Amino acid sequence: MTARVASELLAAFAESCERLGVTLDEFEVDTDHAHLLITYPPKLALSTLVMTLKTNSSRKVRERQWPEITNALWGKHFWSPSYAVVSCGDAPLETVANYIRNQQAPNRAKGRPKTKNTGPT
Repeated sequence: MTARVASELLAAFAESCERLGVTLDEFEVDTDHAHLLITYPPKLALSTLVMTLKTNSSRKVRERQWPEITNALWGKHFWSPSYAVVSCGDAPLETVANYIRNQQAPNRAKGRPKTKNTGPT
């Protein structure tokens, strides 16, 4: 994704998060997808959250009619119909946040973030 697409996505995600009462803690894009770290209230269904984020961001980006968008659409859609939601489990939030922040870092390690074993050996 280009910088201007990423900027438009960030604005759309921030707007949706504010409207839903959730916090967008981290955001980064990869070539064809975005990573978001979100804190949300348990009363909000994840499907509603994801639907709102994808619908609003798709609409905002597609309104721009930038060539890098119109040439890369999934048919007429900006996002694929799938998504992945992952809970952090016992991983420190800072570890997950760093993983998201470093998606564009050159020579980044592929795969999920590694946590240090701080328990007994």
